[in-house]
Order: sequence, then C-alpha cells, then structure tokens
Amino acid sequence: MAETNRIPVIGISIGDYNGIGLEVILKSLRDPRMTQFCTPVIYGSSKLVHFHRKRLNIRGVNLHTIEDISQVQERKLNLLTCLQDDSFVEFGNPTEHSGQFAYYSLKTVTAHAKEGNVDAIVTAPIQKKNIQSADFEFPGHTEFLASEFGATNALMFLVTPEMKMGVVTGHIPLKEVVQNITQENILTKLGLMDRSLQVDFGIPRPKIAVLGLNPHAGEEGLLGSEEKEIMQPAIESARENGLLAMGPYPADGFFASRMQCEFDAVLAMYHDQGLIPFKALAFERGVNFTAGLRVVRTSPDHGTGFAIAGKGVADESSFREAIYTAVDILKKRNDYEDLQQNRLKPRRQREKEK
Repeated sequence: MAETNRIPVIGISIGDYNGIGLEVILKSLRDPRMTQFCTPVIYGSSKLVHFHRKRLNIRGVNLHTIEDISQVQERKLNLLTCLQDDSFVEFGNPTEHSGQFAYYSLKTVTAHAKEGNVDAIVTAPIQKKNIQSADFEFPGHTEFLASEFGATNALMFLVTPEMKMGVVTGHIPLKEVVQNITQENILTKLGLMDRSLQVDFGIPRPKIAVLGLNPHAGEEGLLGSEEKEIMQPAIESARENGLLAMGPYPADGFFASRMQCEFDAVLAMYHDQGLIPFKALAFERGVNFTAGLRVVRTSPDHGTGFAIAGKGVADESSFREAIYTAVDILKKRNDYEDLQQNRLKPRRQREKEK
C-alpha cells in the first residue's frame, strides 16, 4: 500500500513487444501530468524502448534507466532493465521470445510488488498462447496474479467512472460456463464486487445488477432453469447478507434500456456477455481492474493489437486511464483504511478505557 506522504510507484509490464504495448505505454507517459501523480517504472529493456521510440517517432519521453528497483527516482519516468536480451521486434507476429519477455517483465514487477517496492501494477496486453510455459500455465493476467498473491478468488472488473462490469466466469471455453455457474461462485463474485466498490471506489452502499445466463433470463424456466434454481437463490442469499443485489435481468433488454445507469455495477455470467457491451459503450476509457488482490492491478481493456502494431496509430487513452485508475484506487484504499482506523469506538469500550 502506498504511503500517504509520497506519490506511488507504478510498475508497468510491457506485454508482448510485437504488439502495441510499448507504443501505448510510451504515448501515455509523454503526458507531462503523469509524474505529478505517480512515479512510473517500465519493466523492459533500453534496446526495445529505443527501437519503438525511433520506429514510431514517439518524442517527449525522457527515461531514467536503472538496473535495480532501489535506484528509482521519484517524479521521473524510469526504465528498469529486467532482461539483457537480443530481442528482434517483428510487429504483428507473436514469437516465442516475445512471449518469454512478456512473462519475465510481468514476473519481475510482480516480485517487486510483493516486496513492497511497487505500489501498483499496470500490465500491457499479452498474447495468451505464446506466453505459455512451464512457469506460466494460466489463461491470463488475472489468474496468474491471483495465484502469485495467494488470492483464492479474484474478480475481473472492467471499470469507468460511469460503468463497472464484473464476470462470474472469465477465461474459460463457453461450453464450460454452465457448470461453473453455481450459487457459491455467484455469491463469491458478488462479495468481491461489493467490497471492491466500497474499498476501491468509495461507494458506501453499492447497488449491483445481476444478469441472467439464458435468453430472456430463462423465460420462467422455458429457456433454461439456471435463473430459478441457482441465480435467484444466490441473489436472495446475498441480500440476506446485506448486499444490494438485484436480478437476474435479461442481458439484451438490460443494456437496450440503459438500466446499467441505475446501478453502481453489473455482474455478468460469462466473459463476452459482460465485455461486449462494456467495450461497445466505453472502449477508449475502459480499464480492466483485478479486484480481490492485496496489490492494485489495472490494464487497458484492449488486447495486443497485432493488426495495427508498428503503424503508430494505437490509441493510448485506455492505458493512460489504467495508470490514473491505479493511482486513484490506491488513494481510495488509503482513505478507507484511515476511515476504519478513526471510527469512533463503541461507547462501552470508551468507558473501559477511562
């Protein structure tokens, strides 16, 4: 957790260097306001950064190169050389080496976050296939970080100031979704979402909508029984535990009538059910946040962008928002901790201390 008397250190993993990761990182960091709020540290190599800056004609990014995290300079843009390498950039082509480098960048920043040398992690996109190895057998960042930080459960939480979307099931095949829609899983994700909305976003009494699984939310059992047999009991149980959860709502009509504006967050049942409307409505401003970790981790809501890599046309808006969101969540967490520590003690306890 960042100390309140200094600006936070934000560790940035570069993702797949054959995609748009380094492009959106460098474009985001040329914003002069960045170092007013945080101290960014890119986990990469001078060779890679120099190549991308020159090839993409990105100016105005002056980096302080360091070999160790202890050498970070506050209010400067830092580049930590985490691997001396012979990288050969092939824009648009995910290679075995670019996958290995993406893993090493992520592994190093994660280790520094565990040690408390980095306050938050912002990850550039990886290619989920070429990063696979004996050391990385996960479907994505969310699952890897949950494992690294010992989180039994984590929530993929797509956020903007106006809209927040979580999913019960993440990176799994569609044919496996139904078997993972259980009362326990729904209640777990609702609990993670409710706490994150309070602690990470400062919403004291969040109101959460739950989307149905089947067309028309099952149409009273005609199109599926999961809503009646699993989802409604889970929502009722959540409400008995004090959560303001409502639904299940038919997903198509929910967004068509803009009902998302009436809630603080929405819980979808599977990846595309939640991410398609989220990206359609908030693609350039959306941020992927992993709720349920002790460390703050964000990323842009887009992928590696191999089709446009090396062309200099990638929009950095989402990555910039990912950095600002990480800083804001750190502040919200500090505010929440201060509030909890400074709450008035119960009257009986005060009387005992007299």
